[in-house]
Amino acid sequence: MRAILFEPKVHFGWAYSFLLQLRPAPLFNHYLIVSGMEICRLPSQPAVIHLRQGQTSGIYSITTPPFPPYIKCSLGNESSTKNQMFIVGMGFVGKFLAADLKSNGWEVTGTCTSISRKKKLEEIGFHAHIFDANEPQHEVLDIMKFHSHLLISVPPVLVVGDLILQHKELLKERVKDGNLQWLGYLSSTSVYGDSSGAWVDEEFPPRPTTESAKTRMAAEEGWLHLACDMGVTAQIFRLGGIYGPGRSAVDTIVKQEPLSKGQKMRFSRYYTSRIHVADICQTLKASIQRPCAGKIYNVVDDDPAPREQVFKFATNLVEKKWPGHLTSNSSAEETETLIPQGASRGEKRVSNKRIKMELGVRLLYPTYESGLRSIIECMENPF
Repeated sequence: MRAILFEPKVHFGWAYSFLLQLRPAPLFNHYLIVSGMEICRLPSQPAVIHLRQGQTSGIYSITTPPFPPYIKCSLGNESSTKNQMFIVGMGFVGKFLAADLKSNGWEVTGTCTSISRKKKLEEIGFHAHIFDANEPQHEVLDIMKFHSHLLISVPPVLVVGDLILQHKELLKERVKDGNLQWLGYLSSTSVYGDSSGAWVDEEFPPRPTTESAKTRMAAEEGWLHLACDMGVTAQIFRLGGIYGPGRSAVDTIVKQEPLSKGQKMRFSRYYTSRIHVADICQTLKASIQRPCAGKIYNVVDDDPAPREQVFKFATNLVEKKWPGHLTSNSSAEETETLIPQGASRGEKRVSNKRIKMELGVRLLYPTYESGLRSIIECMENPF
């Protein structure tokens, strides 16, 4: 795969082609990987993670076992040990991150759930394994063991919970004492619940109200515990609504299809946090450079705007670029009727200060306007 260097403000036209056509594409180089070995300072005291279950008033904490005061972090192509990322769940975010890391000399392996997906991943240059989380294959876990970095990008299942964590003892047995240094778990800002529009940061006690948010909260706890048991530095990334090329309000408007039930329900929220997939990737890479055991990061942009506002902006972009092609404006026109009478418009506004201050992240797309503009600028005429 050939890497082409881009300046930070260049829009990712290649990404649209990559995600939709599943073929190699030029890759961005906004966030540089540090060469060589970096000595990363970790707190000498155990990390304390404050968690909350359901709507109960009791807050309990997870105290992780003490890690060594210093750990060595293999971060660049000049290291004696090749950087190897294992991604459990090569979906939208996983493929985007894999392409970026591969352009920086990483070896990337991922999992999927079908033969057809495995074939597509292998066609674009990735090692892929079919993985059944209900019955984890020992040979896949053995391969995972010899990777330096592990990203969990598989959501938990309602009622059941995180399928992989159901086999945590097997996972611990097969992976412990391997090469793993860094573990990242992709979670969701839904764990914070409703703060009536107030700003929340990573110190805000989670108050998950939906079953899906509760399972996310339990999965966070489970992965932190498991990583501590294995002596691996684990981080939690609470993502806002994910969008990017091929998966955005612009794409929804262009398709001119009725909104899904989930989309309609989200219109009742006044504040909705979101994040461009490219900014998720640069945040993950920044964490790899600065690992911190038990750390939680909110990964969102600067503007938690209402969903109907985003769709109206996307509609205007489409009509301006391809005038006269939209036969139905239902996605934007019906936004007011989608808001239930008397519904709470509170929700929450999620702060991203930690990723900026502690990881040095500078968002490529700090607002939905900048993100959507970059997407439509790179789109070919869909009509």
